[in-house]
Formats: sequence, structure tokens, C-alpha cells
Amino acid sequence: MQALISQVIGAALSEHGVAVDRGVHVEPARNPEHGDFATNAAMVYAKSSGQNPRALADTIVGYLSAENLPHFDHAEVAGPGFVNIYLKPSWLHDALRGVLTAGPEYGHATLGEHASINLEFVSANPTGPIHVGGARWAAIGDALANLLAAVGYSVHREYYINDAGAQMDLFGLSLQSYITGGEPPEHGYSGQYLADMATTYAAEGLPVDAPMEDIREWGYAQVMAALVQDFDRLGVVFDTWFSERSLHESGQVAEALTTLDDAGLCYEAEGATWLRTTDIGEERDRVLIRSNGTPSYLAADIAYHQSKFDRGFDHLIDIWGADHHGQVASLQFGTSAMGHASGEPEVLLGQMVTLLRHGEEVRISKRSGTLITLGELLDEVDPDAARLTFLLQSLDTTQSFDIGIVASQSMDNPVYYVQYAHARLASIARAAQAAGLSLSSIESLDLSRLDHERERELMAHLVTFPETLQLAAQSRAVHRVTTWVRTLAGLVHGWYHDCRVLTDDPQLSTARLALAEASRSVLANALAILGVTVPDRMERLDEHA
Repeated sequence: MQALISQVIGAALSEHGVAVDRGVHVEPARNPEHGDFATNAAMVYAKSSGQNPRALADTIVGYLSAENLPHFDHAEVAGPGFVNIYLKPSWLHDALRGVLTAGPEYGHATLGEHASINLEFVSANPTGPIHVGGARWAAIGDALANLLAAVGYSVHREYYINDAGAQMDLFGLSLQSYITGGEPPEHGYSGQYLADMATTYAAEGLPVDAPMEDIREWGYAQVMAALVQDFDRLGVVFDTWFSERSLHESGQVAEALTTLDDAGLCYEAEGATWLRTTDIGEERDRVLIRSNGTPSYLAADIAYHQSKFDRGFDHLIDIWGADHHGQVASLQFGTSAMGHASGEPEVLLGQMVTLLRHGEEVRISKRSGTLITLGELLDEVDPDAARLTFLLQSLDTTQSFDIGIVASQSMDNPVYYVQYAHARLASIARAAQAAGLSLSSIESLDLSRLDHERERELMAHLVTFPETLQLAAQSRAVHRVTTWVRTLAGLVHGWYHDCRVLTDDPQLSTARLALAEASRSVLANALAILGVTVPDRMERLDEHA
């Protein structure tokens, strides 16, 4: 409906000689008393039209009619030049039919036109278990992939395994010290997970005097298996686990360095090879080849992102920790020098998570010795609860995660509050079936009986789902979907309380059953995008409802 109103108002302005070069923004009215939709078009185009905003608003109001806008009731000018548009309730009834007809596809779009996106997230050194900060990025990255797919992109989930370089050797030496009882390396790794790995190593009967390289590779495999298992528990599956080592072994890093050198962007100094990143305003140039002859992380990253384009992806999105913000411009400069569009890859920076337990901060992990790990968190918290909690806030904000609240199975827990809304709607369907009540053909449904304020609010919210998905996808803001879902759950609970479905009036019961099914379908669709399961029953909550 918003698109249609925008089109109609644009036509009105054009007929009056106004060049509609900035579009016509239409949004749902925030207060039902101010209509169904509102536009600021008169204020946007007043200057170019040569009229004051209220006069232009009067022109727009005079153009709107039931002939050019279905379900139109009336419109009025408000404030300095807003136009408030009032529609007949039938517009919501038609919209509800559209929801029912679309079913699981409601809200999905072709915005992406099947363009392929490589979405890389979480990537870290395989030297130990993933911490909860990485778990947050995993939940957001996976949900973002679902969201982008829902609006028409082809999305490939990728994990970049930083399995080359000094940190892997340090991990190998650290594990070796646990296995042999020898002296641990300076600045090495520690934690219960290494002691557990040493126990497993001994149980497998492997040689204590094996070379560090063999121990490192065995430990590497153990860590990777544990990572896959932990992500699987969270419901995150990667399409590709890409090894940094493969870049060096295949010669792709050397090829990238040659391309940069041929472009005149490299120079030698102090025994190292440098990239001229000061050309783009960086405070200093960045090292590509260290003085000891080994490639830097930047060199490998440039080659890695080139490999993504070589594999045929149209656009690259990376989710990094905010502590890597200083590396974004250099990578984008290098990728651009390789012949790709400016701004590739698109980098989203994620902030860390502060873990609490009933308000008290939890800092020390029994497994890693430092931060709480994903595995430890999921031992206490249901994966659905963890995922939805991680998705409550924007990625670029710090988050407090209270295990005590998230682990509780009560309506105070956001995920149970949302899931219980679906369970309630599913219970309505079961009760209707038991009573012999079913929906007739969608087109023949008489929805005019849905005139309760709760019903109007619920239908009006369902209508906003498609735009919510598109805006969330465009802004890479999964939390917009989470916020929308929580609002929907609240509306469902209120409607469930005030509007009984099974009544003595068959027409009213059928109309309300249609609204329940539409709400259930959209809620399930939205939760699928977020990666949260949709239970039809929640017995423990039923006891306290």
C-alpha cells in the first residue's frame, strides 16, 4: 500500500509540474488517530514547486480519491505540511488475504536479483574454543545470511581459518608442553581445554616425543572439530571453511603481491615490502612482506578476497571484531588495486559481549582461562534463547548478556515470550480443528468482522513485514527484524487475551481464525530468518499462562 500511495502522490505532483526527483516517502502513521499513512512530500517539494508546504499539501489532498487509491476514505493536512491519509478498514482485510495467499513466502522479495554474496563471519585462529563475542557474530552473521536470501540474494556462508603463521606454532608449542609436562612457551596459550586435549592425546596412545609440528596438526584438527560442533549447536552451518594455508600453498599470495607491485603500489624499505596506504590517507604504509621474508596478514587477506572474486561472487561482506577497524581501509585499498569496486569488501564491525549472571559480571572461563566460550554458554542456555538474545541489538553496540535471565523459561525471557506467541496461535488452530472450524477459500472469507482495536493493530503490523525485511537487509540490521518480531508477539498476546476465536458467531470465529493463521505464518517466517525454532507447544509455560 505504501508503494501505491507513493506512486499516486508522485503522479499528482508531476501533473502540477513538480519534478519528483527525490521520490515520495510514505510511512505508517505512528498514531492511529492521525490516519493510516503519512507523507512529508509537500515539504520536500515545496521550494521546487514555488508553493508553501501547506498549499502544496492541499493540492495533494485534492488529488487523492477512491478512483486513484483503493480503500481511500479521506486525507487531511497536518502541521507544517504533512498529509495524513485515512483508509477504510477493507484495506487491512485485503492485506490479510495477501498474507494468507503468500504463506511462507510473505515478505520475501527480489531486491537482490540473485546477486551472489560471500558472507564471511566469526573467522579466528584455530587455537582454542570460540568465545561469546564470536558467538554473537555467528548468530548475527547466520541471520543476516537468511535475511539477505529472503530478499533475493544468493548467500554463501564462509569461515576463514587463520591456520598459518606464528600463532599456530605458538599453539603447537603450548599443547606440546601440556602433553610432555615441559616448560610452556612465553606468551603461550593456556586453559583447561589444552589439558583436556593432552588427556585425549594420551588416551589415543600417540607418541609423547612427536615433533611439535605433528602435535600442532593433531591439535588443530581437534579444535576444528570442536568449533564445528559448537556452531552446530547454535544452528550455524558454514558452506566453506577456507584455509589460509591454501593461499600460500597455491601461490595466490605471491600472485596478489605481483599484481600490486605491477600497479606501482609497493616499495622496498628496511628489508621489507610495503603497500602505499598513505596514498589513501592512512597514517603509515602497511607491510606486505616482513623483513624475515614472510607475508603479512594484509598480504594474505588481499589474496584471500581476490580468491572470493575468482570463485564468482558479486559482492563480499565480512563481519570483524571492532578491534580490527584499523585494517579495513588498507584491505579495501588493496582489493581495489586488484581491480575490484571501491569499498570491497563491505566490513561490518562487531562489538564484544559482557556476560552477566543475575547482574554480576562473569569473566573467567574454566575452559580457556580467559573469556567464556560458546560451548560453556550453550551448556547453560538454550540455543534459541542465546541466538535471539544476540540478535536483540545492533552488531556495532556492546551487549550485556545475562545468563540468569536468558536461561529462565518464563515470559521475562524475550525468546520464550516470542515462541509462546507462536505456541498460542498453534493452539488456536488445534482447538478450531477439534471444533470442526476451518478456513474456506481465502477470497471468499468475510473479514469485515475484524473490527476490534486489537485486530486492527495486529493486521496493521503484519502489513509492515515486507518493508521491515527490505530495510533490515539494506542496512544489514538484523535487530530490526528481532524488534519487529517482539512487537508482533506482544500484539498477539494482547489479541489472544481480548479476542476469543471460538465464539457462537461462526463468521466472526472464521475471520479470527484467519487472522490467527496469518499471524502464526508470518511469525514462523520471521523466526526462521532469525534462526529460532517455532514450537507448537510450550507445556512449561502453559502451566503459568
